[in-house]
Amino acid sequence: MSLDLADAQNIDLRLTEAAERFGTPAYVYFTDIAEARLSDLRAAFGKWFAISYAVKSNPNPALLDWMRDRLDYLDISSGGEFRLSQQAGWDPALVSFTGPAKREAELRPAISAGLGELVIESLREARLAEAIAAELGRVQPVLIRIAPDHVPKGFGDQMAGRPSAFGIDIEDAADILPRIAALPNLRIIGLHIYSGTQSLKPAAICENWRIFIDIFRRLCAQIDIQPRKLIFGSGLGIPHHPGETELDLQQVADGIGAELDSFRAEPRFAGTRLVLELGRYLIGPAGYFVTRVVSIKTSRGSRIAICDGGLNGNLAASGNFGMVMRRNYAMHRIGEDDDGSRPEEKHDLSGPLCTSIDKLGSGVLLPRLEEGDLIAIHAGGAYGPTASPLHFISHPLPVEVMVTNGQLRDISRLRGE
Repeated sequence: MSLDLADAQNIDLRLTEAAERFGTPAYVYFTDIAEARLSDLRAAFGKWFAISYAVKSNPNPALLDWMRDRLDYLDISSGGEFRLSQQAGWDPALVSFTGPAKREAELRPAISAGLGELVIESLREARLAEAIAAELGRVQPVLIRIAPDHVPKGFGDQMAGRPSAFGIDIEDAADILPRIAALPNLRIIGLHIYSGTQSLKPAAICENWRIFIDIFRRLCAQIDIQPRKLIFGSGLGIPHHPGETELDLQQVADGIGAELDSFRAEPRFAGTRLVLELGRYLIGPAGYFVTRVVSIKTSRGSRIAICDGGLNGNLAASGNFGMVMRRNYAMHRIGEDDDGSRPEEKHDLSGPLCTSIDKLGSGVLLPRLEEGDLIAIHAGGAYGPTASPLHFISHPLPVEVMVTNGQLRDISRLRGE
């Protein structure tokens, strides 16, 4: 989804309004952008897939509430996220629960509430869930998470073919799955795979889904189930850095569609619901991180803009959230170049923290920045405040603002906690 000039100008007006009304640093989420992205997903993949949103990407309850009548499922990764899903009004039966270190204290309330599916990541976890379900007099539906032995090149993060905390290694599945199937208070209703993230390459995504299909075929035959659900970890990436291109969803659909049709036509999978699990793809480009320039400094030939929000509010943009080599996120000065009155210059952008790693950009070409200017860092909708060390050095926490139909609402939940 690309923005034309009018869209960009309207976004800047709303970002400016958010900063003036609610302060900075701020995360500003545009639900119309998320709505358009969801529409694109449905158009490309709706023939095959339901959509599940990974709450870890952005757990703000107001956003979860907005999603409630638009998405099919939620996937949570902790008892805390389960509580947030309930605060937002989601039916527990539409929620799945992943995560490698689930504890009794978070499993019990979820199972008791009628959790849709528990995603089992180990035999230890299966036995714990079995004991809880038996005590509650329930039979808990479960999905078994499988860790494949390889993932194609082209993913920003790969979780296959190496030691991993996530899921049951495919090499061990033949031994472990029958043991889980024998537990009387658990019912295996399907499988779950999420082995690679942040891919912008349609061919890599298609090849990864082919791996999934092959594993689903083999394991469902092995334990002789007609699965109710199969979860495809989407791996759909978003552009974070200048020069990156938006993923072509239709190219993915064209590349894998015939194989998905064939898969669904097999008798074992005729009644199966395929579910595409994603988070960043839907909500990432719908958000902007807005920070204000507090000070301008020239140091050894570099013009440095020191901002009121840094890695404490946006760890991902600082390059410290899994980035191997630091690259600038896409960003712009709100108001751009003031009708040509500001020449472009290279700037280093720093946050307010007393650490050399608090950098938001290096050598970024922007209209000449001055004190008081507002900077918008793109792709801020996912892995923002809750993925950042908010309390480090005790600066003010970022506000969160939701924009729906041009109307702004403060949806901050972290300030004051």
